[in-house]
Amino acid sequence: MLDINQTLLIVDDSPENLTILSDMLQPLYRVRVATSGQKALRIAVTAPYPDLILLDVMMPDMDGYQVFQQLRSVPATAEIPVIFVTAMDSMEAQLHGLDLGAVDYITKPMNPAIVLARIRIQLELKQARDWLRNQNSYLELEISKRMAENELIQEVSIRALAHLAEARDPETGNHILRTQGYVLQLAQLLRDHPRFTGTLDDHYIKLLARSAPLHDIGKVGIPDAILLKPGPLNAEEWAIMKTHAKIGSDAIEMAERDAAEAVEFLSLAKEIAHWHHEKWDGSGYPDGLVGDAIPVSARIMALADVFDALISRRVYKSPMPVDKVQDIIAAGRGQHFDPDIVDTFFAHFSVFCGIADRHRDPAE
Repeated sequence: MLDINQTLLIVDDSPENLTILSDMLQPLYRVRVATSGQKALRIAVTAPYPDLILLDVMMPDMDGYQVFQQLRSVPATAEIPVIFVTAMDSMEAQLHGLDLGAVDYITKPMNPAIVLARIRIQLELKQARDWLRNQNSYLELEISKRMAENELIQEVSIRALAHLAEARDPETGNHILRTQGYVLQLAQLLRDHPRFTGTLDDHYIKLLARSAPLHDIGKVGIPDAILLKPGPLNAEEWAIMKTHAKIGSDAIEMAERDAAEAVEFLSLAKEIAHWHHEKWDGSGYPDGLVGDAIPVSARIMALADVFDALISRRVYKSPMPVDKVQDIIAAGRGQHFDPDIVDTFFAHFSVFCGIADRHRDPAE
């Protein structure tokens, strides 16, 4: 099907050849002409852009091969199909042109019917390539859009689950936002540390931050009388409170089993929920893990969780001043917390205080 809106650029240093080709093509296409390689390169990047270029090989100053290489070196013209037009009818010359990347090779003197047929074929092929490229771009855009929607749904679902635990303990307020911010920042600061660089890549950090709000999901299984008690828990109550770690990881594990495919962030969420109360010296719960046996995700979460608990108001305590918080965390270095994580935390302490201020609870 002919398309008068398609544009052809004819490049030839001979006015006579330009006239012959123009007369042949103008009834069917929009035709632009250039009498030199330099002019052709300028015209090729100005509207209306050529859909096909007929390029003479034998030209002074810059021959057709040089023009072709210049066209291919510029993104705006690299995909424009080029047909070489020349009086050189040797097989070597034709193969050279095709090897460079030309779509066809027409020899002079030209047979109008053959020239028109070859041009039509190449324009139809270009239309097909453009259509496929547009379809691919559309599909890529749709896939990107769907992935963004899925990520948003996942984020909202995580927040909804985290708020279930938060709703049981309303004084935790913006705790999940603050701890998520601490975890993300701390992981990014630790990523170049020799002990953590093999674990904390961009993908892991993204999943870690996404998982962090689920660290206390197990508190939905703790009775209100214990969860909301305005004072110290007795030994029996404390034993029940500590079960929230396993309750949370068990719930996430059941969700994993129900999923048709593996969901990466759930494995990290399960680690965090289960082990964020473990301590570096092995005195934590539920499994008494020691040192590097505690997953990196849980070690980072442990410090983030304790820091936020210390600076925040709870039903059983008032918020502590920052210097007191620093003293407590420093005392826990090498006992409660991974020493290197504490050192990085203190080296950027003002950053974490800033996160706390940005997500301060309304009542404070």
